[in-house]
Formats: sequence, C-alpha cells, structure tokens
Amino acid sequence: MPARLQTCRPRWLAGAKIVVLTFLSPGCTFGPSLSEEAANLPRATYTAPGLPDSEISYIYAGDPEAPRVIYIHGTPGQATNFADYLINPARGLHAISIDRPGFGQSCPSIAVPQLAQQAAAIEPLLVERDGRWPILIGHSLGAPIAAWVAAEYADRVDGLVLVAGALDPELEKVHPMQYVGNFFFVPYLLPRSLRNANRELIPLKRELEQLALLLERVTCPIVIVHGRKDGLVPFENVAYMQEKFAGNGRRVEIIDLPEGNHFLPWNAASEIRNAIALLQDETEAR
Repeated sequence: MPARLQTCRPRWLAGAKIVVLTFLSPGCTFGPSLSEEAANLPRATYTAPGLPDSEISYIYAGDPEAPRVIYIHGTPGQATNFADYLINPARGLHAISIDRPGFGQSCPSIAVPQLAQQAAAIEPLLVERDGRWPILIGHSLGAPIAAWVAAEYADRVDGLVLVAGALDPELEKVHPMQYVGNFFFVPYLLPRSLRNANRELIPLKRELEQLALLLERVTCPIVIVHGRKDGLVPFENVAYMQEKFAGNGRRVEIIDLPEGNHFLPWNAASEIRNAIALLQDETEAR
C-alpha cells in the first residue's frame, strides 16, 4: 500500500481494505488502460426516467442518424470499456456506450442493483433510425440488463449480443467476504466502483430470478458469445440461455470460444464484431 495511506489511516484499516479488495477483485470486470484517443471520445448526458437524481453519461461515435448499437458494461466497469468499438465503429451504425448508473461519470453515485432500473436508464436511447431499432451488446452483468431491456421494450430492440453473460440465478454465489465488504464502515474504504459493484452482486441472484419470468417476452434475434474458460461467469450459463430463449420464433446463435475467458470485449473483439454484423445483416434483410 502507498506510504501515504498507511500514515493517514490506522494500519488495521489499511489491512481491512487489502482483504476486501483481495476477495472482491476476482469477481470484477476491469478493462485495459485508457488511451488518449479513447479519453477524447465525445460525451453527452440525459436524465433516466424513474431514477431520482439521475444523469446518465455516454460516449458516442459514428453517424448520429444511423441505427444504433448500444454497449452496456459489466461490474464495476464504465463506458470506455468499449472504447475500441467506438474508435473504430461498426459500419453503418451509431455507436453508444453508457456509464451505467453508479459508475463512471453517471449519477446517481450510489449503487442501483435493481435490473429493472438499470434497464429503464437505457430506455431513452431506444430510438428508431431508418426503420431499425438498436442492437444491444451486454457484457457480464451488462448482459442480463440488456436482456431485461429487450424483454421490457421488445418492440424497440432489433438484436442482442450477450457476452460472457450472467443470467442463470442458480449459478450465482455470494462469497462471505462480499458481506464484509458491505458491512458498517468497510464500504467507505473502497473506491466507488468496487463499492457499487459489490452492492450490485449481492442481490443479483434474486434479480435474475425476476428476469427469468420476463425472458419469454424477448422477440429479437440473439447471439451468445461465451468462453469455456470463463472463471467468473460459468459457461453453463449458455445452456440456461438456450433453454430460456428457445421458441417464440427467436433466432439464437452461439459463438462458443473453447479458449475464451471472461474478458472477451478485449480479447475476442473480432467475434463480437462478427456477432454485431450478423444481427445487422438480419435486420437489414427484413
């Protein structure tokens, strides 16, 4: 730990922070360092309906009159996790990546663990362009949020790409140290992103159980991208999604990555871009 932290706080507090970070970090979604080009991507904000004191920040690129592709990060995470997809945006699309409520430059600053509220925060971005609605890309915890959006606003979503998605409630486990990270003074020792990530993950099983009741409403085509060596979100989620999305005329494609881990937005970009192109071709052919 930096010397300044050890001198300005009691040593046992510094030690508590190390313990909590050690146990929380394996379940977190971190991205690569931010390039100057990524840091200079243009930003805008809007107010999310039904979310008090909200100001949702997002970065964007591409033709603002073109159909949209919307990127939704995991936890902790931020909009710039998908910066490379905006620096070189998918052809013919307006690319948007949001800071979810509780992360990055978005408000509120506190955690918003309810998937319904996270989905509602994305609703203002669901606009029609040239007769087409947005394609949503959700990574990790962003995947169930994207699925909730597609269920709640089924007529305003043209496709889903679920990347390393955590959707099966039976696979969600809470480590005892996560409760320590949410106890009394401990959250205030953590960076905002880790504090809010922990507060999202603890009730996630219950939230996914509620999502399960809605998945039959999803009508758009879906591409699932998942790595078999994902040590954070088990590959068994794929079978769950296949079962839940079966029927109702939905097309479900699986991109199975035998060597893939959890950090697919950064090390499986070509597969994710191919998934977007697949959905884009399908919507253009309608």
